[in-house]
Amino acid sequence: MNVEVLEDRLAIDGFQYPASFIKAIELNLLDFDLWYIMDEERVLKRLKGLKERYPNRKLIHFARRDDNDDIACFEVGKGGKVQIIHDFASEGYEQRKEHNDFWAWLGTAISEMVAVNRE
Repeated sequence: MNVEVLEDRLAIDGFQYPASFIKAIELNLLDFDLWYIMDEERVLKRLKGLKERYPNRKLIHFARRDDNDDIACFEVGKGGKVQIIHDFASEGYEQRKEHNDFWAWLGTAISEMVAVNRE
């Protein structure tokens, strides 16, 4: 994934991926069993629908959970915080959780992977 190219293609004023996200991409940390980092094509394909479903938010999704409709997003104006959105929920009911930053989200994704695979 070329993050700089994706930022240009997203064309969302004031948005830049956090350094922590870029570092994870550089390290090829992409798949955590339940969660996976979406490639450029999937991000761009889903962005239009996301804008239509939640027009009052500027969400930039980067990961999807395989076993439900949850997605992990950055939100313009909220710094590097990660929003967990239950996509396709009615507007106003989509917010599931908020992580302080990408590393906090990644820690949770890895913990969930370990818990599921330990069973």
